[in-house]
Amino acid sequence: MDTKQRILDEALTLFSEKGYANVYVNDIAEKVGIKAPSLYKHYKSKQAIFDAIIDEMNHRFEEQAQSLSIDGTDPSKDAKVYEHMDEDHLVQLGNNLFLYYLHDSYTKRFRKMLTLEQFKDKELAKVYSRQYFDNPLSYQGMLLGLLVAQGLLVTDDVPIMALHFYSPIYMLLTVCDREPEREKEALEMMEKHIRQFDKLYGRNF
Repeated sequence: MDTKQRILDEALTLFSEKGYANVYVNDIAEKVGIKAPSLYKHYKSKQAIFDAIIDEMNHRFEEQAQSLSIDGTDPSKDAKVYEHMDEDHLVQLGNNLFLYYLHDSYTKRFRKMLTLEQFKDKELAKVYSRQYFDNPLSYQGMLLGLLVAQGLLVTDDVPIMALHFYSPIYMLLTVCDREPEREKEALEMMEKHIRQFDKLYGRNF
């Protein structure tokens, strides 16, 4: 791991343990084993480190999505994949994505940091809402809307359908964050949720 990557890794750990506001550049430099002036050669500020962490997290998700044969960010591309996916494969994909979000070190620590900071920092509260509410529902809404347009799903309210699909999954994720020993239970519940969603909204594959 090179110095730039070590800076991001140590910063994210500190942010997730102490909260973003309570960590200073000197703290990060000390953890990495360098002086603050050396750190500034790589990142000009703590905000720049934060932004780089988000970029790295997004890059890691893109790689994971590709490994699962989906785009993960472009609903029009993914609609073509889901169009031919049977229920068992949808459950398997759901499990793989769930496990990624639960165990990926960047994603897990970033979620913990935002959970801590959402009540202290208005800007980070907005990041939390975008990351775990607005963006997922926007993506799910566009994806499910395309599947509705193709006649694969039936609803007269796509945004609520997206909420029905996403909310239980995120709730199960947060349960596992607090109680890791409930992972097996969460995966079982998520499978039942996905299969019930199919029945409610009428996938016809």
